[in-house]
Amino acid sequence: MNLEDKIVPEKLLPAIERFWDLSGKKILSIEQVYDVSKGSPVFTVKGKYTTKGWTEWTQGFQYGSAALQFDITGDSQFLEIAKKNTVEKMASHVSHTGVHDHGFNNISTYGNLLRLMKEEKIPYNQWEKDFYELALKVSATVQAGRWTKIKGGGFIYSFNGPHSLFVDTIRSVRVLMLGYVLGHQMMIENDRKISLLRRAINHAISTAQYSVFYGEDRDIYDLWGRTAHECIFNVNDGNYRCPNSQQGYTGFTTWTRGLSWAMLGFAEELEFLDTLSDDELRPFGGRRTIQDVFLKAARSTCDFYIKHSMADGIPFWDTGAPNLYKLADCYKEISNPYNNVEPVDSSAACIGAQALLRLGNYLKLKGNGVYEKYEEAGWEIVDTLLKSPYLSESEAHQGLILHSIYHHPNGWDYIPEGSKIPNGESSMWGDYHARELMLYAYRLLKGEPYYTFFNCL
Repeated sequence: MNLEDKIVPEKLLPAIERFWDLSGKKILSIEQVYDVSKGSPVFTVKGKYTTKGWTEWTQGFQYGSAALQFDITGDSQFLEIAKKNTVEKMASHVSHTGVHDHGFNNISTYGNLLRLMKEEKIPYNQWEKDFYELALKVSATVQAGRWTKIKGGGFIYSFNGPHSLFVDTIRSVRVLMLGYVLGHQMMIENDRKISLLRRAINHAISTAQYSVFYGEDRDIYDLWGRTAHECIFNVNDGNYRCPNSQQGYTGFTTWTRGLSWAMLGFAEELEFLDTLSDDELRPFGGRRTIQDVFLKAARSTCDFYIKHSMADGIPFWDTGAPNLYKLADCYKEISNPYNNVEPVDSSAACIGAQALLRLGNYLKLKGNGVYEKYEEAGWEIVDTLLKSPYLSESEAHQGLILHSIYHHPNGWDYIPEGSKIPNGESSMWGDYHARELMLYAYRLLKGEPYYTFFNCL
């Protein structure tokens, strides 16, 4: 990234306000015409949202987007969309035992609605509050039940099975943290109680230990801050076996959306740790030990992102993509999503930008002078996403942020006629996280209450 041309964040406010005007139109377009009987909307093809069966992990982003839109605009039609669809369509996601995505689907919906009530943006209602809290407690327990023991800890396993740790889940594990603070405990055979906080912290530590690399010679591809999408374990003896990838190029390259999940997950969880007492953290090694693990993971992944993104902060879909050698000095140039070599992934940028801003803010509050690098990188990406060729200005296109990639190795992403690579399309997670990013940025710039996933508590 090029951090020499410093962005003046306050000057972005008019563009952020325009972003929300476009966002509302996109939400209404999907709500009015999308056929939910076909499954959750996942990504666009020729500008129209369509589904793609793998797991049902994007529906919460659809209705969570409406909740965020109401948060900014106060327009009650978006609150109605969020509430009605959460009640009618999200229960199966609360009880879904087959996925690792609870923190995506359920914090985006039940969590956001509960937060709006706690922030007094919607009227207080005891039964409604209890409903949202119960959903989060159950979701936390179901997610915590997908548990694989390994030497020294354990992890929430992915939909691939008990051998599989996904880096994505570092952000989904937040739901266990909410469940814990809401006073819930997991109950298993013989009425044994399992601490949701213990499982959350153990999962995060496992992710930091195995999914994130630190240049400590684990293999010849070991670089400061690179990540593996998937880590494989022998479930018979709990031993780590190897890195792997589902949506990236290989286990020895870095799929950038997975990288961005790690960046944001650890940055948010550092903020969350500050809400807990020393007594609560002492059974898991103590505050300093846990903070050091989380901070090392957050800083290293953010550093890797900055180093391996183009001048405007947009990354390629994988930093080891096989044809990048054809693009000499690509990281020194402004991104070109229409190149015919390798696709970029704007959804990774939407997620990563929030991580950079959060980490910068966290370090600033701690008095750490390196915070400026992360803040500047975050604002650079915000500026990039608020304009062409990434902001989708056409009302005929249902997507909000263009040039998102889902699964390039499987060939799932739409390739326009005349192009050799996917481009020009949007994703439900990219659009949701763009909205979350702009809500976070807007509150910072307007001096409003700081936005976190645990504001609902």
